[in-house]
Amino acid sequence: MNSKIRDEWTDGLFEAILLLESVEECYNFFEDICTVSEIKAMAQRLEVAKMLKQGYTYIDIAKKTGASTATISRVNRCLVYGADGYRMILERLEKKHSGRSKGEPGGPEGSQKKSTGGPE
Repeated sequence: MNSKIRDEWTDGLFEAILLLESVEECYNFFEDICTVSEIKAMAQRLEVAKMLKQGYTYIDIAKKTGASTATISRVNRCLVYGADGYRMILERLEKKHSGRSKGEPGGPEGSQKKSTGGPE
């Protein structure tokens, strides 16, 4: 855990987030507390992390998500050297969605993984 971000206010924020009970409640809360750009940036970083874990190249990730190679590189560094937050949540999402059928929201897309070219 990063002691640079830990304080009483951040603890309070995270405790509040843990009280949200549905995706709709998340939309309502995050729409009030964040800008649209902040929400979209967090969503983009999570998608980048998913694609990196699946072995997509930086070029393919940039094309699909619109993320800069700097953002992709930062997310990759977090996956490799970070606090394992991405890894933890990606594993939980994978477990949650593993029972869904193809074509269902959040289910397998049926597409092939891209070649693993690594960083450019």
